[in-house]
Amino acid sequence: MDRSFLFLLASARPGGNSELLARAAAEQLPAATERRWLDLARLALPDFVDTRHAETPWPEQENEETLRQATLAATDIVIVSPLYWYSVSSYAKRYLDYWSKWLSTPDPGFRAAMAGRALWGVTAMAHREEVVARPLELTLHHSAAYMGMNFGGVLLGNGTRPGQVLDDERAIARAKTFFAGEPRPARFPEEGRAAGRSRSPEPAAHSLSP
Repeated sequence: MDRSFLFLLASARPGGNSELLARAAAEQLPAATERRWLDLARLALPDFVDTRHAETPWPEQENEETLRQATLAATDIVIVSPLYWYSVSSYAKRYLDYWSKWLSTPDPGFRAAMAGRALWGVTAMAHREEVVARPLELTLHHSAAYMGMNFGGVLLGNGTRPGQVLDDERAIARAKTFFAGEPRPARFPEEGRAAGRSRSPEPAAHSLSP
């Protein structure tokens, strides 16, 4: 199956450092690889309202179907979000919240359709200690695990002022090979421990270390 990358920009600032880092990584993909870029700030979704147990039907929101169809059309989904309060931005979190709705409607096969696809993250952060981005990585990793997806890890860079991430030589070097890595099945920690009792442990899908 040919790979198709969906880059979901989730910054409050257009053309921000996270986007610049993501585009540096995307440039390394084979020329024939399909790439689609959508800005979650421009395709805004209202706050998610959980009506699973209500008698009223699920309300369809503007831009929702565009994002759902784009999600289903991609083999690789890349959340491009700055580190906001040590996790993903509100735009990214709201998009993931809508996955909860898509699990039930309009097609209950959403989770099965997502299984085996890959979830990635690209993040610019002000802090130079990359371990502070661990909550963001776990948000994406565990979301992938719940959906039966693979996880390609998180590409981190340092930058606050516009364009500053391009001066992060280590991040730019990692961007050149980031998507060349093989995404591994995301597993919750308890699943990894159970698997370890029957076979030798496998390396982690991705490390925040350089």
